[in-house]
Amino acid sequence: MFKNQPKGLIGAALSNMGERFGFYIMMAILLLFLNNKFGFTGSQGAIIYSIFYASIYLLALVGGIIADKTKKYKSTILIGLILMSVGYLLLAIPTPTPVQNPILILILTCLGLFSIAFGNGLFKGNLQAVVGQLYDNPQYSEKRESGFQIFYMFINIGAMFAPLMAVGLRNWWVQSNGFQFNADLPALCNQWIGGTITPEASTRFTELAAQVGGNISDLTAFAHDYLNVFMTGYHYSFGIAIFAMLISLVVFVVNKQRLPDPGAKTKAEHAAEALKMDAKEIKQRIYALLAVFAVVIFFWFSFHQNGQTLTLFADNYTRLLKFNLGFTTLEGAEVFQTFNPLFVVFLTPVVMAFFGWLKARGINMSTPKKIAFGMGIAALGFVVMALGSVGIPTNAEREAMGGLSDAMRVTPWLLIGTYLILTIAELFISPLGIAFVSKVAPPQYQGIMQGCWLSATALGNQLLFIGVILYQQIPIWATWSVFVVACLVSMFTMIFMLKWLERVAK
Repeated sequence: MFKNQPKGLIGAALSNMGERFGFYIMMAILLLFLNNKFGFTGSQGAIIYSIFYASIYLLALVGGIIADKTKKYKSTILIGLILMSVGYLLLAIPTPTPVQNPILILILTCLGLFSIAFGNGLFKGNLQAVVGQLYDNPQYSEKRESGFQIFYMFINIGAMFAPLMAVGLRNWWVQSNGFQFNADLPALCNQWIGGTITPEASTRFTELAAQVGGNISDLTAFAHDYLNVFMTGYHYSFGIAIFAMLISLVVFVVNKQRLPDPGAKTKAEHAAEALKMDAKEIKQRIYALLAVFAVVIFFWFSFHQNGQTLTLFADNYTRLLKFNLGFTTLEGAEVFQTFNPLFVVFLTPVVMAFFGWLKARGINMSTPKKIAFGMGIAALGFVVMALGSVGIPTNAEREAMGGLSDAMRVTPWLLIGTYLILTIAELFISPLGIAFVSKVAPPQYQGIMQGCWLSATALGNQLLFIGVILYQQIPIWATWSVFVVACLVSMFTMIFMLKWLERVAK
């Protein structure tokens, strides 16, 4: 796998592991944290989540512009790591729940999220530009695509453990305070405190309170105590990301001198590279990249539902996986988030071998064709979810019931199988898309174009809240069908542009 790859690749990937670790903690718990912390019942939490995830990728364009203008790529990356650490620290500081001053705490929460987003913007795209320069050397140019696949695999190693560690710490804290974990209780506690609970849900709340422990003679006091303990555990879960970020910071500093610096090139070198392309070719390359960016918006709008509607589905409709470790239990909707990075790590060699097998038989799939194929695979994943959701109660019906018993919930294999399919799609799109941008972008616009790729992801993420609105208003199977259509639109648009993109990428 590592044969003929540049030496700086692994150092860059390990530097990115902390960012992925924090990203997957946020992916796993952010929406549930916002809803339970502030008692959101509609799409408020989903809108904040969408804005945050859009900002992560949109600010990558700002980070790319800053690095391209200052030519200080490595310094920009280092500042990004520090800012992300500060953001996680702000979220990790426990504040009482129910929230006594919602506006102040929400502002502090959003400030922490902005610090993470801005830090990520300075870090992510510029590190990808640095990795891309490793393959500007003719010795490694043929390994660019496989190199980005390896890079993508390694940065997901930290992500495999992030949701499990966050859930384990949260549940340990709940248990150490005399309670047991229950996924439905935080929402019921908020409804009880807010006086919005239905009679049927009130009966279920009373039953669950008796099961998890605590003072059930005063249900209002119980609701306050359970909610505060539960959310404090969430705060501590954010704290784990701080340590991961610090490890990445140390790894980057140690490997800093071994990585290339796009800003180290002289003006003469940039001018020489620019002369290799005339103005018409530069325009064609930029137009091709912008076209791809526009198409992948619909894919990311669908794929990143793993942190929104798919997480809600796990919490509301799925029999939760439970692993008893003695000192804590791994149980909660967040556990499902570990399957995506797990599959990334273990399936990347399989996908690479598949591409190698095709090449050995004279079948050379271009990068744009692989991306189109991946979008079709993603559509299949949501077809599986739609079929598995036929006949289940709507979200409104479920809420009126106060939640579903285990007997009424669907098998966890539905979500696990969907994550498997979506991960295969991701491996056809995300690392190969980054490699495509690295190859096609004119040399003087590397940072900006990597930022534009992430900005397209940002626009897709900005639309994520629409999925939650659909989830709350229409049958669940119909929600997944919308994402099937979005992925198919992306696929057929890529197929329509295929010959043009292949010609430009040569």
